[in-house]
Amino acid sequence: MQYGMIGWYVPLDRFPETYNGQPIGVAALAAQKNYNALYLMGVYGDKKLETWFKKQFTATGKKLDMGKSCVRFKTLDALPLDVIGQTIAKVSVDDLIAKHDKVRKKR
Repeated sequence: MQYGMIGWYVPLDRFPETYNGQPIGVAALAAQKNYNALYLMGVYGDKKLETWFKKQFTATGKKLDMGKSCVRFKTLDALPLDVIGQTIAKVSVDDLIAKHDKVRKKR
């Protein structure tokens, strides 16, 4: 649990040098008042992966309600779980660390 959500993260023993001392997030699941939210951090800031994800998601016939990294849904049946799994698998831990370092060096 982190930030009030169930989360999957890069462990600090693998990469402790984050900007805020918190582990780099991979995905998180949260319950909001009117919906549930799945946060896919690999999609955030990666236009190519975002485009691929949106295309694959909509190809399943399910309705996509998405922010920058947040996929909002009412029931589990509203998610194409195979597409979610493929999306998470497309971003390795090394990719997440590289993205973190790239953004951090810009600041």
